[in-house]
Amino acid sequence: MAKLYFHYSTMNAGKSTLLLQASHNYRERGMVTYLLTARLDDRAGAGRIASRIGIGEAADTYDTKTHLFATIAARLGQGQVDCIFLDEAQFLTKEQVWQLARAVDDLGVPVMCYGLRVDFRGELFPGSAALLALADEMREVRTICHCGKKATMVVRRGSDGKAMRDGAQVQIGGNETYVSLCRRHWREEIGDRPASDQT
Repeated sequence: MAKLYFHYSTMNAGKSTLLLQASHNYRERGMVTYLLTARLDDRAGAGRIASRIGIGEAADTYDTKTHLFATIAARLGQGQVDCIFLDEAQFLTKEQVWQLARAVDDLGVPVMCYGLRVDFRGELFPGSAALLALADEMREVRTICHCGKKATMVVRRGSDGKAMRDGAQVQIGGNETYVSLCRRHWREEIGDRPASDQT
């Protein structure tokens, strides 16, 4: 039975690596996958899902105007697809998440979404919030803070190297911009812990 999946984490947890590995596993068994990624994030090149460890694959792209149900239906019309893999799911709109849910329910194809849960301010991305509400299954991809605890938050560093507290929710960047931290160290970075607590 087809399901809508949401694999979420912070930056640099290996989400794209897991996506590419899962797609490879399907193909190794003779099945067909269809890959989608956000047009907005072209750090690896336009229409490409890539991992920091050096693997990558071509993908179709979407933006906030893409009707994903229609896109998936059109792809299914061209031939068999056993699973849809969608990277950068935090950039989805709420309506697009509903379109993915309808693709699962009405077209019978599993959809696996991979993305960030929260932004640098500790707030849910709209796409992630909708996936947390609608996904049939959710899986946390774990990574660690520099202290060894599980990282659940991310800071965005400005040009001065200091953690930013304000700004646009979306800013494309990698290790030079974002750092994954546990909640305690995220609070320290943004100045949310009194000096007496910072031990």
